[in-house]
Order: sequence, then structure tokens, then C-alpha cells
Amino acid sequence: MASQPPANQLPLFYNGLAPLSSQLHPNHGLKPRGDLGFTRGTHAIPVTVDEFPLVQRNYPIVFGVGENPAPLALVGLQEGENLYLGADNQWEANAYIPAFVRRYPFMLARLTPEAQELSLCFDDTAGIVVENDGEKLFAGTEPTETTKSILQFCEQFEQAVMRTRAFMEELAKLDLLMDGEVTIQRDGLAQPAVYRGFRMIDEQKLQNLRGDQARKMVQSGMMGLIYAHLFSLSLISPLFERQFVASQPQAA
Repeated sequence: MASQPPANQLPLFYNGLAPLSSQLHPNHGLKPRGDLGFTRGTHAIPVTVDEFPLVQRNYPIVFGVGENPAPLALVGLQEGENLYLGADNQWEANAYIPAFVRRYPFMLARLTPEAQELSLCFDDTAGIVVENDGEKLFAGTEPTETTKSILQFCEQFEQAVMRTRAFMEELAKLDLLMDGEVTIQRDGLAQPAVYRGFRMIDEQKLQNLRGDQARKMVQSGMMGLIYAHLFSLSLISPLFERQFVASQPQAA
């Protein structure tokens, strides 16, 4: 049910990656983003621990499978189906939009494997960084306030990613993750719907932690993040209901 791209591929949503610079893009600008249609083909969006308090109000938070799993916000229960994106490619009003979505088409990346610093890059297939149009990205060789704001957002996102990795490493050390399974029985359906393919916190192991381990997790804020995840799982049933409604034939 929950998937994330392999580490050697471009991140979710990105089809290309080019460094942004005053030499290569002296007259380029940023056009307003008209819609979020690029998210239509995904049902699980990476989120950072900084976002857990907001995400848990709207979406179930689960963990991916495989090496280096990430926390994921479920916006659908079937591959390639975002239930929060309308036919007009607009996100549902008042629902939190994950930072991973808001960051696109920009990101910080190493231009070469041996590079020590991250550079501001963008997906040059996105169509919103264009020549001689939009909000200017450079004034001569200097970045404009627009570019500085983008860079600041991406830097803050990378810092949140590092905190998220530390959280995931600690979960692995404590062996608190288990394979998840959710069964939903809806009136009128002959068979219950069963969802697998994700990981979740093993509550039994959580309850059996040593007192000093639990105390450390409370003091670091880790325990609060774990319970944000656990509480958010109650949103899987409403998400299933949303999916069921969306699958019904529309009245003429």
C-alpha cells in the first residue's frame, strides 16, 4: 500500500534535475503554480517529523518498507490514486499540503557524488521556471528575494529530513517497527478490505520498553511523534470511505 522510490532514482514527482544559477538562468523567472496535478499519480507522500502534528490531523502516517524507510502520509489507499486532488487539479481546501509537495520543483542536491555542498536545483520539466516570464530569480549575478525564499525553504526542509532520519534510526535501534496490516469491513461489502505493504509501530514492544528508554524518548519528543503516528492510523477508515465514495458511479 505504501511505497517510496529507490534511493538511486530521482525523488517522487521529479523527472529531471538541473542546477539553478545566474550564469545558466540570467533571465528566468518563476511562474505561479496553477495546480498540483503532478501529485495525482501518488497515494503516499514522504513527510518529516516536523510535520507530524499537522499531518496527523488529515492523513494516516505510516512507514515505508525496504532500506531507509521514510514516514509517509497516505492520501489514498490504492497505487496511483490521490483522493485529495480534485478534478480541477486543486488540493482539497483546508487539508494540509505536505512540504514535499510544496517544495517541488526545487530541491537541494549534490551536483557530483564527491561534492561536499548541496546546490539549489529544479526539475526543468515542470514548466514553471521559464525564460523572460514570472518573478525574476536573479538580478545580475545576485539571487532575488524570490530565490532566497526558495533556498531558505529547501534548507529548512533538508534540516527536517535530517531530524527525520535520526528518528527513523532510533526506531530501528529499538526495533519498534513491524509489518502493518489493516482490515476494514464496510456494510454492504461481502469481503473486508485488507491493506498491507507498510510498516507501523509495534505497540506491544513500545509498552515493554525499559523505563530509562521510555523516559529518554519522552524527553527528546520522540514519544510524542510515535503517538502522533499511532493516533493518525484511525484515519485509515475515513480514507477508505473516501475511496469507496470516489469509486461509485457519478449520477448524470
